Amino acid sequence: MHASPLYYLVSPAGHPNYGDELITAGWLRYLAETAPEATVWVDTHSPGPAQVLLGDLHPRVRFTDTLWRLCWEAPSEDPWQVAAWVARAVGDPGMAPRWDRGIDLLGRAEVFHLLGGGYINRIWPRHIGLPAGVEAAAHRSGARSVATGLGLFPESPGTAELLRALTARFDIVDVRDQASAELFGAAAGVDDVFLAEPPVRASEEAPEVMLCVQSDLLEVDIAALASAVLRILRAWEISPEQVGVVEAIPGVDRVVFDLIDHQLPGARFYSFAEVWEHGLPVSATQTWLTTRFHMHAVAAMNGAAGVAIPISTDFYGTKHRSLVELGSGWTILDDLSTTPQRPTGAGFDPAVVAASRAAKRTLAESIYSPAESPVAPTKPRGRWSDATERLSAAFWSSSTR
Repeated sequence: MHASPLYYLVSPAGHPNYGDELITAGWLRYLAETAPEATVWVDTHSPGPAQVLLGDLHPRVRFTDTLWRLCWEAPSEDPWQVAAWVARAVGDPGMAPRWDRGIDLLGRAEVFHLLGGGYINRIWPRHIGLPAGVEAAAHRSGARSVATGLGLFPESPGTAELLRALTARFDIVDVRDQASAELFGAAAGVDDVFLAEPPVRASEEAPEVMLCVQSDLLEVDIAALASAVLRILRAWEISPEQVGVVEAIPGVDRVVFDLIDHQLPGARFYSFAEVWEHGLPVSATQTWLTTRFHMHAVAAMNGAAGVAIPISTDFYGTKHRSLVELGSGWTILDDLSTTPQRPTGAGFDPAVVAASRAAKRTLAESIYSPAESPVAPTKPRGRWSDATERLSAAFWSSSTR
């Protein structure tokens, strides 16, 4: 009898964060459907909470944090030094003996898969150790290595060539936005959430206007953000009892609402736990006002119109614009001092959603059933360019510890 395959997924799940959990859940459900006999390891910074949220989605899923721990253990914040240190530790577990058994597990994987999301960029420079660790492990063992639905912009200064070098041996590199695609000179794909088919609750329960406004990663004043939200609701003449508020990240997405809830008596609050257990309260008759990217994506997938508020021009602006360019029909509010008209659109055309889901499903088949898939790898293995060979030589010879 052949041993079951071992698939190694890397994800920021377990924080929790609605989008990260949805993406990981989508891949676990896909593998439960297509490879229930496989052993699936999910390497995440929060394996305990991830187990609670996601542990029943595949019959043989397990959780660890080896690669994330190595990123944190690197003795520098500099992305080049982090990447070099993690790659060396994968080849020499004596550099990180506390994670020796986890590093040994890397050598048994048949597929390494960096799941989608915007977690490898300038905001979190240590996370570049994740593709570095995957590249090092796959290069030594001969395993397939893939990345899907990544948002890599804005990259840390001076790391574009490093990102290209780290993924040069990947079998597939799929990114979700044009800015990330330009790093590789490739076409942009779509976010991994299109594989997930996120659950929603009955439309008759959904309020007329939905809010999801964050308090983290702000490049705008939080008071100005709260003021803009309240001003827009008044301009649209929305009665407070017709307002719903949802969390993508528990607590973090309650802060702005707490500043204005005294002006919204009767507004309905949906905690992350309620949304995760019962589905997102969304309908095609709603209007959304959100800073969160995955709320924009899921609401528009279900026919809702909305206004996206990028709370940073590069990171969130890039993400929201990728959905508008795909056809969400949403308004982007770049200036908090302005008051947009209430949108009258209908979210994504169902044909766009269907095509995006089909494309992501085909990509999934090319990863986990390559012999059966008509899709060729988007970045096939092969000899690197001379420039990348020189970079690789410098990378592997680094003495940084």
